[in-house]
Amino acid sequence: MSDAAHAAHDAHHGHPANLAHQFDTLEQQKESSTFGMWLFLVTEIMFFGGLFCAYLIYRRASFAGFAEASHELDIGLGTFNTAVLIGSSLTMAMAVWAAQLGKRKLIVLFLLATILLGGVFLGVKAVEYSHKFHEDHVPGSHFLWEGQFPDAAEQFYSLYFAMTGLHALHMVIGIGVLFWLCIPAWKGKYGPEYNNPVEVTGLYWHFVDIVWIFLFPLLYLIGRH
Repeated sequence: MSDAAHAAHDAHHGHPANLAHQFDTLEQQKESSTFGMWLFLVTEIMFFGGLFCAYLIYRRASFAGFAEASHELDIGLGTFNTAVLIGSSLTMAMAVWAAQLGKRKLIVLFLLATILLGGVFLGVKAVEYSHKFHEDHVPGSHFLWEGQFPDAAEQFYSLYFAMTGLHALHMVIGIGVLFWLCIPAWKGKYGPEYNNPVEVTGLYWHFVDIVWIFLFPLLYLIGRH
């Protein structure tokens, strides 16, 4: 049966068009999907938590070496990216607000603004990565360090690329989902009764932003006075 036929069948039997067949009400569907997203975010916290623990352990073992390596990061670009992500959290929150009110054009506008800010963040991060490749600060056989603590510096940059790279991957996924949301949003699918896809995506986006709020001071501000 086609989507149109399903919608007609549901409407004929008093079944809301946006209600999946395994749920009795839109409220039950919303609670289930929101709970599912929170469970997913808990697994993400454990995932990133392992990386944070590894960072703290190696940092304690060689604080001076990590501080020396951190000073080679561009704190200006890191600060700019932090501001960009905070702005993207605002636009994402505004997209959720617009979805709750059923303001079709505003939903799309704020989703596109969030996508734009996310793209700016990834672009700046790509510039930072290119600097590190140019300076031979990428861990491996060609890693070059002229400071006092080459081993600790390589450990630092191993964690730097792992943590920021995984964070960037989560942002790429989030941007893809935001693009996907724009299509039904433009068609007027989201309103006061049904807006949960935008809300749960907002939860995911805010989580990714919060991860960066922890990454920024740990990676960029360590040992600075």
